[in-house]
Amino acid sequence: MATPKYQLIKDELKQQIISGRFENGDKFYTESELTQMYNVSSITVIRAMNELVKDGFIVRHQGRGSFVSRARKGKLVEFSDIELFSINNDQVKVLSITRGNDPVYLNHLKLPLTAYYYCIERLRTTGGTPYLYHQTYLPEQYVNANYPDLSYYNSIYQRFKLDYNIHMNEEDFVETNQIKFPTPAAAAEKLLIAQEEPSVLQIRITKRRDTEQVLEYVETYKKWDFYKIELVSQSL
Repeated sequence: MATPKYQLIKDELKQQIISGRFENGDKFYTESELTQMYNVSSITVIRAMNELVKDGFIVRHQGRGSFVSRARKGKLVEFSDIELFSINNDQVKVLSITRGNDPVYLNHLKLPLTAYYYCIERLRTTGGTPYLYHQTYLPEQYVNANYPDLSYYNSIYQRFKLDYNIHMNEEDFVETNQIKFPTPAAAAEKLLIAQEEPSVLQIRITKRRDTEQVLEYVETYKKWDFYKIELVSQSL
């Protein structure tokens, strides 16, 4: 299958940015200039530009034009959640698996109000100390209602791989992290901490690359003293 024209244009423009033809903050080509340069329709140019915006290589300012992004040009930023303890004694326990159709979570999963999901509640411990409390919401189609026991879902990603041939670590996701203070009562109880202690709430949404279907919506509470992140910036 031939590569779409907009993709070829996007790749060439991206390479120009990475190679240093433009400096951070420089004004980028106009849509009119690109239409003439590549002898294509404005629709093709707009799609290529939208892809560059989506990937963080350019930014648009209404009435001013497009500019090379100061944040992402020629950089790859890696995010690491550093474990502050040995994972040799790490264990996961499934606390419950429940079927529901709360509109709030149906909305997170982009499901209609007539649909259902499963919530898998898990607790992760190290050396007997709880440090992660997960609530994972999955579309009903990705949960085997005839699971033999709760431990069947100790590793949800393994179930996706073995049962549906979906490799979750290769799919697209968005994750946010925020400090919660005080910690909600239910999470504090599971983590064996006082509500007056802070915790880190991680929210993760994973989608299929090919269909954009939401595969999971996850709310994870993590003990504050088990949380550390590292950002590494590398030139492309």
